[in-house]
Amino acid sequence: MMLRLSLAQITSSIDPEANLESVEKQVSAAVDAGARLVVFPEATMQRFGGPLASVAQPLDGPWADAVRGCAARAGITVVAGMFTPSGDGRVRNTLLVTGGGVDTHYDKIHLYDAFGFAESDTVAPGADPLVVSVDGVGVGFATCYDIRFPGLFQTLADRGAALTVVAASWGAGPGKIDQWTLLARARALDSTTFVAACDQADPAASGENVQGTTPLGVGHSIVSSPTGTILGQLDSGPGLLTVDIDTTLVTQVRKTLPVLVNRQF
Repeated sequence: MMLRLSLAQITSSIDPEANLESVEKQVSAAVDAGARLVVFPEATMQRFGGPLASVAQPLDGPWADAVRGCAARAGITVVAGMFTPSGDGRVRNTLLVTGGGVDTHYDKIHLYDAFGFAESDTVAPGADPLVVSVDGVGVGFATCYDIRFPGLFQTLADRGAALTVVAASWGAGPGKIDQWTLLARARALDSTTFVAACDQADPAASGENVQGTTPLGVGHSIVSSPTGTILGQLDSGPGLLTVDIDTTLVTQVRKTLPVLVNRQF
């Protein structure tokens, strides 16, 4: 089964309304490219670095509804990172998945308490892996730091994912771009699925000068096959990557490389 998907590598601002305009523009571009699924980064609603509780909205709030409307008009499935209230004063780092007969969400499970950043101070973790069907293809979901945990990707494969999309706002630093691309390919091999990892563009490539340890993205969004082959990749700046995946490859690879069956732990 074939599925054409687009990764919309954008630079989110601190203005949720302005970011909705970016969503509209990139969804339109994805439709023009023939995509049936378009993935935006983590924190599409508002970039990290500012208060999150004040911007968080429920899944039936105006920001999510605007994305739903955009997806409905386009007739495709849209994945976009937002923040929703958690009930304990923190927020949840949420992927809204909507359009094309789908309306659900994934809350980030593994929080980024690493490299001097403590996401758990302001974000409550999710607990439930998510797999949905997009045009007959099982699609799993992960967010940023989740990509360092192969068990999640294997669980998604167990639940029917032939493709896992990763939305990220990856932290910059020495070796971090190499880690990002290596991890995307490794998780594809671990789970024998396609992995499509969409990061925020590097703010510097968009002409912004942002300092500090806040994870704002490095770009280099990437699509990997189940054998770790790079099917497409962007550089650090904003862009749209469109790739066709053929899920018959997943079946073939799992016959010759049955890691899901052979694993002992």
